Amino acid sequence: MNYAFQDPESIAEMEKDEKMEAYGIKVYIEPKALFNVVGTTMDWTEDELTSEFTFSNPNSKGECGCGESFNV
Repeated sequence: MNYAFQDPESIAEMEKDEKMEAYGIKVYIEPKALFNVVGTTMDWTEDELTSEFTFSNPNSKGECGCGESFNV
């Protein structure tokens, strides 16, 4: 599985997905992936080298080096 960001123009294609909203940010999740991401927290981090979203998934058994994909 992986985390992916879509541009706002493609949101209309995601009507079948589960929508979560917090702090004015909408996140769409494919129904088949929902139980794999339950409990996941998303945060924005900045340091000297990067500015990025980070994910902490308690269901993850392993991740790739960049943190974009994971296995459960």
